[in-house]
Amino acid sequence: MGLLAGSTVFLITLLWGTCVVVGKCDLGPNREAVDLTNTKGFSLTGTGITTDVQTSYAARIMGLSVIPFIIAQFPKMLKTHHGQRLAVLLALITSFLLVLSYCLYQVFQPWIQRRKLAYAKHKHVISGILRHAQMQALGRLLNDDGTPNEDVIRKLFRKIDIDDSGNLSHSELHALIVGINFEELDFDKMDAVDKVMNDFDTSRNDVLEEDEFVQGMKKWLNEAKRTVPASGAFSNKFINEFHERTRQEHAQLIDKSDEAVESVENPGWCIAKAVGFLLLGAAIAAAFADPLVDAVHNFSNATHIPSFFISFIALPLATNSSEAVSAIIFASRKKQRTCSLTFSEVYGGVTMNNTLCLGVFLALIYFRNLTWDFSSEVLIILVVCVIMALFTSFRTTFPLWTCLIAYMLYPLSLVIVYILDYVFGWS
Repeated sequence: MGLLAGSTVFLITLLWGTCVVVGKCDLGPNREAVDLTNTKGFSLTGTGITTDVQTSYAARIMGLSVIPFIIAQFPKMLKTHHGQRLAVLLALITSFLLVLSYCLYQVFQPWIQRRKLAYAKHKHVISGILRHAQMQALGRLLNDDGTPNEDVIRKLFRKIDIDDSGNLSHSELHALIVGINFEELDFDKMDAVDKVMNDFDTSRNDVLEEDEFVQGMKKWLNEAKRTVPASGAFSNKFINEFHERTRQEHAQLIDKSDEAVESVENPGWCIAKAVGFLLLGAAIAAAFADPLVDAVHNFSNATHIPSFFISFIALPLATNSSEAVSAIIFASRKKQRTCSLTFSEVYGGVTMNNTLCLGVFLALIYFRNLTWDFSSEVLIILVVCVIMALFTSFRTTFPLWTCLIAYMLYPLSLVIVYILDYVFGWS
């Protein structure tokens, strides 16, 4: 329960606030963030991020996902032990009904699923271009210390610059994209050219100058390094590993034209494989759950730190590290679409914590006839989720000062848990 509460609080406070900081752009006259513009530094009111309205819908869904906690806690609120088992059962049923409803909503209102597809496609396009560049370059794109090799990048630029004009046109970029094998990923080549141009062309003169190409390649290489931590010398294997990690994600640069789910060949096999992976993941979790709990208890006994705080603070940082890194990387691209996608992913993660993860936990309590005694944890989840849901459900622009609210909620939650458990004796 400490891991569940800590994971939810981490996502909606520390990660949310960090994404606002790294994704901030200048706020224009209409109080909306201007893509790729960051000239006001850390102005608390002059910079911030803007998401689309669908992201606020995801925040509202996150707010509704706390209902099972309220149901399970209801007898405690009435200070009675009667009906506690019934309350756990009702909360269990409600949790899985909410999971089912959430999945059906994604099927019939597929904007969430399309955003995840766009998120994955974007990474795959980056990895494909880097791999192609590595194979075509006259040398290695990364030095031994991991820094981008600027000389090799400039050689690559001159190789792509067919007419020796000193800049890359749409037609030259199109030739580059056509020459890349994106395997099973099918997409509009000219659409991809426009997106690469939009990502690299900081001067907005509709051509890529050499310095713009170098800076764009450096940025992409640094993103690859953050995604695939390399040990030892950086080599071709590093670029290939980054591409392999994104291959199945079918990533492409994000735009409205990307948000269509492609037809799937042999859907029966895809469903069977997906179910198999789910069962395998469940088996792995079941096999390692008990040793994990033992490790937490042993570490708690050795350090005299309550096990709840270890599971509340340390474990969420480990279990959510991959999601956190991806969210921060895409927020740092400083565009409304990538910010919208990032925050939708954060809200979706909290929603699944509050429904599916809680449902499994409630099932254990009900069928093994255990006692529900998690008042402080439930209160923290309710306070944080309700505050952030109300804060994010009815607005699409978040100035930089809003990250301070999210950051303050994290230590506040720790203080509340400590006071409730060790001063008032709730646990």
